[in-house]
Amino acid sequence: MKLTQILAIAITLTLSFAVLANSQYQAPKAFISQAFNAPTPKAKVFWLDDEALKVIEEILSHKYKKLRVRYWQQEGETVWILDEIGKESPITVGIHVKEKQIAQTKVLIYRESRGDEVRHDFFTDQFKAAKLNKDLTLDRHIDGITGATLSVRALTKLSRIALWLDSRVTRS
Repeated sequence: MKLTQILAIAITLTLSFAVLANSQYQAPKAFISQAFNAPTPKAKVFWLDDEALKVIEEILSHKYKKLRVRYWQQEGETVWILDEIGKESPITVGIHVKEKQIAQTKVLIYRESRGDEVRHDFFTDQFKAAKLNKDLTLDRHIDGITGATLSVRALTKLSRIALWLDSRVTRS
């Protein structure tokens, strides 16, 4: 095999790997519409005060640099589109909260090179009906996936944040 052929194969594999490592599984707007089973309502903004930043940073175990979080609300239900770093890149997740528990969790955009098993229903279905305990943990154990530990942690943290934020905007 000639050097040019080897280089061509290497470049093709590298580009294929880069494309696979940045996959959009569903557009955020489509997730929101599907969650509400209606046209997408107008986005709202949750401004992060000192308490909210403290809670989010406690859950994430790192600084959170945003000042606000967009969300969508309809009849007491909320949808949150949140990002968290897996190993090296952000994972964009849609979380639908209804009646203070998770109705649906979906990986919308996955940018990591491995660990994308977290996008499958067999994994995300574990979050259905999960609630937030007073100590900011989920009321259930989420089984991990070998080779996707950091992605599993990212989705678990985002679920906790979405439930806490929902409790602040749907107080009853």
